[in-house]
Formats: sequence, C-alpha cells, structure tokens
Amino acid sequence: MPSFFKKKELWGSIIALLLLAYCLKDISADEIKLLIARVDFYFLIPALLMEFVLMAVKGIRWRTIVEKTKKIPIFRAITLFSAGQVVNIVMPVLTGQVGRMLLFAKKENLSKTYVFSTILLEVLFDAISLLGLILILSLAFVFPPEYRSLSYAIAIVTVSVFVFLYVVLLLKKKIGTLGRNQLRDRWPGVYLTLARFSRSFTRGIALLRSTQYFFRTLILSLAAWAAHILVVYFLFRSFGFQLPFATAIVIMVVNTLALMIPITPGNVGTFELAVVAPLLAFKIAKSDAVLYALALHLLDVIPIFVLGFIFLNTEKMTIKEIREEGEKEEFPDETDGEASLVKEDRL
Repeated sequence: MPSFFKKKELWGSIIALLLLAYCLKDISADEIKLLIARVDFYFLIPALLMEFVLMAVKGIRWRTIVEKTKKIPIFRAITLFSAGQVVNIVMPVLTGQVGRMLLFAKKENLSKTYVFSTILLEVLFDAISLLGLILILSLAFVFPPEYRSLSYAIAIVTVSVFVFLYVVLLLKKKIGTLGRNQLRDRWPGVYLTLARFSRSFTRGIALLRSTQYFFRTLILSLAAWAAHILVVYFLFRSFGFQLPFATAIVIMVVNTLALMIPITPGNVGTFELAVVAPLLAFKIAKSDAVLYALALHLLDVIPIFVLGFIFLNTEKMTIKEIREEGEKEEFPDETDGEASLVKEDRL
C-alpha cells in the first residue's frame, strides 16, 4: 500500500509540473516586471483578510454540523478544519479526504463513519450553494457547453443525494428493523458492522431534519462562497483588471467546476489552468492571467497553512503521522462496542 501512495504522488507531481510549465512557457521576465510594477498591493490586504474569513466560516460550518453531537470551541473548530485542509492538500488525490477524516475523528473522539457523514454534508451544502450561484449567473452569462453539462450533472447528483439521505433518515427505524430480522441471526458479523455504520452515519446527517440547523448551515455555505468571490474581486482590483463584479463569480464557479475531481497535489497546475482559461475569455493577456492565477492560488493556501499549523503544533502532530495512519486504516469503526448495539436493538 505505501508504494501505491508514493506512485500516485509521483505522477500527480509530474502532471502538476507539466501543467505549470504549459501555463508559464510564453511568459517573459519583462512581462512579469511590468505587471508587478502596476500591482496595487493595498488590495491584497482585504483579499487575504477574506481568505481568513473563508476558512473561519467553513470551520464554523463544520462545528455547526457536529454541534448536536459535540460542542467544539470556535477557534479550535477553525484551526482543526484548517489542519484537515492541510492534510487534504499534501496527501495525494482523494487520500487527503481520508486523512482529514482520521484527523477529525482522532482529535475530537468521534467515529470515522460519523465524520465521513459530516464531510458528505459539507460537500452537499457546497453543491446546493454552488447551484444557486450558477442559476443566478445563467441569467447574465452563457456558460460553455462542457460547463453547462457538468452543472446539470451536479444538480442531478445533488438532488439525488439529498433525497436519498432524507429518505434514510425518515425510514431509519424501518431499515434497522429489516436489518435485524434479515441479518442478525444469519450473518451476525455483517449485521454488527452495518449497524455500527448506520448508527454513526444517520447521527451525522440528522441536521437535515432540523430546519434551524439546515438553514444555519446553508447560510454559512453561502457566506463562504461570498468570501471567496470577494477574494477573486479584490485580486482583480489589485492587478488592475477592469472586470465587473459578476466576472469574479464566473471565475470562482468555473474554477470550482473544473476542480471537482482532484488530479494533482493541492490542485497545483490544474488550479492555474482553470483560472487562466476564463480570464483569457474575458480578454485578459495570458501573462497577466497566469500570474493572477498563481497569486490567487497562493492566497488560497496561506490561511490554510497558518491556521492548520497552529493546530498541528498545539496538538504536537505531524502530517507524516496522519499519512501513516491513513495508509493502514480500515474504514469500519472498530471502537464501537457490540454491547451498545444490543442495548440499542432492545429500545
């Protein structure tokens, strides 16, 4: 298994370097000097501030999702969430999400299945908010066919997942009864594993049945997108791009859609390409577009690493430890006792 991860990191890094080389190949040192000379660095201050607001809002949103199970101090939730994003960046492709799940579960004494369900809710609320932005943008901009098709696919998947999760909550008792009747006596091991998973998972998605928690989480999701849009816009102003505010929403939406499936570590290369392409469509010079994309990517990761390393240093943890745990970890929660399930069956 370790060799598999190393191989995935190697190929991801190679792809990232090739994409960066493709973006930078036609840019001269003189063009870089001219751009730096006209950059208004004062606008970088609100842009960076909005990046920290973005991380804070996302951390508070995760805190809201787990609030019924465990109340976490706000600053700890923000730094823990940021540490999870650090893990997500440095570990290859989707293994970063596994490392993030392990980190949350270990540091807050939560089951891995429960944390998995909260991360799924994060993605679901991000998708709902993103679809709302796409709908608003579609009234003013015509998206390229490939992005329209992707947005339709996201809408279908989002609605399907939301309906599925809500139905699971509504039928939780009936599903539990069916499982006991069909599996407990025939395959007790399978039943216990599924019961542990189901109990933790449904506890994680329970907020879908609470109007108060649902709308709080949705508002926080929209606030996170708003902060990200402001980062893009303030960076426009810093670079002297004469682009309307709505263009910042377009850049953010196209970038998000293009990065739905991570290919390189930290989306290096793919991020830049996803920002450069729409900027070129808005008649921004390639050299300016590429340097803007690099600056935006750097701004995105600064608060993640600052807040994340505050948590990791406080907890005396390293990325290496989390990586090693992720490579050997099995998903089912082994810590949930059989006795608690037997007690639950009798209720």
